[in-house]
Amino acid sequence: MPQSNLLMDYLPIAIFLGVAGFIGLALMVAPFLLAIRNPDSEKVSAYECGFNAFDDARMKFDVRFYLVSILFIIFDLEVAFLFPWAVAFKSVGAFGFWSMMAFLGVLTVGFAYEWRKGALDWD
Repeated sequence: MPQSNLLMDYLPIAIFLGVAGFIGLALMVAPFLLAIRNPDSEKVSAYECGFNAFDDARMKFDVRFYLVSILFIIFDLEVAFLFPWAVAFKSVGAFGFWSMMAFLGVLTVGFAYEWRKGALDWD
């Protein structure tokens, strides 16, 4: 009977995968069944980088889009550093705590500087 006991240990994982697969499949099929199909030229147009993709490659474009995307990457990396720190919070000690506070302080000063300079304003 050790074989069936081993299988019973994996039953919660199998149930979880089954429920997750069902929910994922339901969320992929639901728009096809429930969505209103009313496409127009704006809705089906490609929008990726702040300007139309079919214009001249030498046209002038707004640099603010790229500035905001770079700022997003910087603050996204901040969150990527916060998750492991938060998980290991009890074991990092005082040095780990103050190191993260210094890191967050530098990022906060940088964020305040960007805000004051108007880098986050989209006029």
